[in-house]
This record gives sequence, structure tokens and C-alpha cells, in this order.
Amino acid sequence: MLLKVLLGLLCGAVAWAANATARQGPPPLLLVSFDGFRADYLRRFPMPNLKRLYSQGVLVEQLTNVFITKTFPNHYTLVTGLYPESHGIIASNMYDPVINKSFHVGPNDTDPVWWSEARPLWITALDSGYETATMMWPGSDVAIGNRTASHFMHYDSHVTFRQRLGNVTKWMLGDGKEQGATFAALYWEEPDRSGHLFGPDNDTAMSQALKEVDDNIGLLISELIRTGLWDHVNVLVTSDHGMTQCSAERLIRLDDCLHPDNYTLVDLSPVTALIPHHDPKAIFFLLNKCHPNMTVYLKSAIPDRLHYRNNERTPPLILVADEGWTIVQRGKLPRFGDHGYDNSLPSMHPFMAAVGPSFRQGYRISSLQSVDIYPLMCRLLSVPPQPNNGTLNQARCLLAAEICWELPLVAGLVVGVLLVLTTITVLFRFLRFRRPSGSRPFQRLQVEEDDEDDEPLLE
Repeated sequence: MLLKVLLGLLCGAVAWAANATARQGPPPLLLVSFDGFRADYLRRFPMPNLKRLYSQGVLVEQLTNVFITKTFPNHYTLVTGLYPESHGIIASNMYDPVINKSFHVGPNDTDPVWWSEARPLWITALDSGYETATMMWPGSDVAIGNRTASHFMHYDSHVTFRQRLGNVTKWMLGDGKEQGATFAALYWEEPDRSGHLFGPDNDTAMSQALKEVDDNIGLLISELIRTGLWDHVNVLVTSDHGMTQCSAERLIRLDDCLHPDNYTLVDLSPVTALIPHHDPKAIFFLLNKCHPNMTVYLKSAIPDRLHYRNNERTPPLILVADEGWTIVQRGKLPRFGDHGYDNSLPSMHPFMAAVGPSFRQGYRISSLQSVDIYPLMCRLLSVPPQPNNGTLNQARCLLAAEICWELPLVAGLVVGVLLVLTTITVLFRFLRFRRPSGSRPFQRLQVEEDDEDDEPLLE
């Protein structure tokens, strides 16, 4: 058995070495998303394999993701660096008044018209001459500008994580005749699926779901070691959003506020999108008095911090439920856990961990904006980023080759310099104005000369 393992490692190393000989450019990058991985799961549940990964690399304890905190908008933000109002995937269900079409997650979500307001990283990397690969990442099977990733697979929930990972590593290794994929993205549904079914506060169910996730991370590490990729590839593991607990006692029923003949429903709970059939302001005033745990916005009044107002697909009215509350038209609670709420809520925040030759070791930061991951990945791949809403100001601190002036250190240096300058100034003033005591020091007497007619006192 040991001999088989050693032979497997040797074959993997040989395959990588053969591929790396022809490979030019930066280390490959593998982006992995575990859907619905709430940041505090890291503290609540044992995750030995994930801990092993970030202890050798970096950990971002919380990512501030984008509004709305749903799967499709946030996954497209990760690979474009754009807010939903800029990349156009604003929700799981949308209506575009310009083209008079509706979007729903499912068979019609591959129409390029919905996705082409932005260019994802797998297309940008193609422009730099790299092979790219995507495994069921939202939007990755869409032809954007008549192009997809070099390798991709349509979404199929029946394909196991092991099978998805096997395809990805095969694409990254290449077949010896061509260069392997320099950028790859891999998606997995858990723990989002279990979070919806049982709610994030169900420790028994979530413990089982997160053990499966951690086992898959262990499988990821083992497969990368077996194939010889582990020491040569940058691996970035993250998620799109968190999850909060819902209950039947926290329901907001629209039918109690407004007859359905007054609007067209575009999307529902916890951010509900409506197209009023009459004056939007009149409908707004009716809904605004509907429930104390629901905030109603006219499109023009959506707060700037949500970055959600400036797109044709943003509806005239949106209704935002408070954390843990669910908006329904009528009926019962649809799920015990949900997401989509205000992205300022910690329960909506995911995490990020990374390891590889380009990352620092044993380093962690408390928070980062999810829009910052895109310029970070572009830096890792040495590709010019498309216009985006992110920045490298904080993300560069995760990289081993970057000089990073961290805020506490900078603040300490500034305070230290100010103290030194203040001390010098005080001493200078003290010495300058200090009055000497004791005898007066010798001074040469200055005598003015008289006119020439004056006789000297002595001849």
C-alpha cells in the first residue's frame, strides 16, 4: 500500500514537472467556493482540514459580501470585482424592462444577455493567453462574447465533489500536448443546502454538513499533493454568503398589506422585488406601513452603501426583511435558513482562506471586501484587471512578495515620531529661554572712537 502511495506521488510530481517545463508565467490559481459557508462556522465547528490549509497560508475571518446576499450575484462579484448594479446579476430572479425578459435560476440562465454586462476572470485570463477551467461556477457555462472557459461543465447536482475535483485537476495538469489551465474555479453546494433545510442554528445537522465540507477540503489537499500541484498552485477557498435562522413566528405576509392585483412579483424574500401596476409612490406608502420588520425602498431611495440602485433591472420597489424575518405572499415558512439580507449583517458574511507559493504563511486579517478578491486574483495571475469596484490596498497584505504597512504598525510609528518631535521641540525651547544663574560671563567692552581733535588720556 505504501509503495502505491509513493508511486502515485512520484507520478504526480513527474506529470507536474513535465507540464511546468512548458508552462510560462505565474503559478496557476484554483478558486473554490463552498456555498453558504457562514464565517462563524469556523469557530463553532471543528474544521481540521480547513485549519491545516489556512495555517500554512492566510485567513480572512470575515468577507463583507455584496447586496443582495444571494448565490448568483455574489459568485459573479467574486470573478468580476463588481457590485451587482454594475455586473447586472442583481438577484436570482430578475426582470429587464429594456429587453422585456425575465430571468430565473434554471434552464434559461445561460442566455448571454443577462451576463454580458461584465467580463469574468476566466475570459480575462483567456485574453492573456492562458487556458482556463470552470466547474459549475454560476455563469461559467454562458458564452460571453461568444467565448467560454477552455474547459467547463454544466451544473449537475448529482456530480460528486470528488468527480468535480478530478476533472479540475486533470484540466490544470493538461495532457502533455497543451498547457494546463492557469485559472480554474470550482463550486460546491454545501453547506448552503443543509442551511436552508435545517437552519444554521441546528448544530446537529450543520455539524454533519460541515464535516462533509471539511472532508472535501481534505480531499482537495490530498488530490493536489497526489498530482504534484500542491507546492506549485495558489489555492483560494471562500464562499458567497452566510445564513440566518428563520421561524414560522417571523413571517411577513404581503397579502395582509396589499392585494396582488396591484403589482407584479419579480422576486421574493428576504428581498422582495415588485413592479407596481399603479403609482409607485402610492404603493410605497401602503407597504411602508405594512410591517415594522420590513423596510420599503423606492428605487431612487435605495441607500448608496448597497450599490444596488443604478441598473435597469433594479425594480421600482424593493422590500427588505429584517434579519431572520421572511416575506411571503401567503402561506407557511418556506425554509428554516435563508440569506439575501442586508450585507452589513455578520450572519451574511462568509470567509476566505488561501495557501500557495504567492501567499504569506500563518497570517490572518479580520475582514476584507469581497470585491477586493478579483484584483487580488488578477495580481496572482499577472493579468490586467477589467474596471472593477475592488482595491488591493488591504488585499496585498495577504501576498508574500508585497510590502504591507499594516494600520497598527503605521499608527505606532506615527505616534512614536510625533512623541520624539514633541520632546525635541520642548527641549529646544527650554534651553533657548533658560536664564543663566551665577556670575555674568566675560564680554569684551566695545568703545566708540572719538573725533580726531580729542587728545588721548595718555601719551
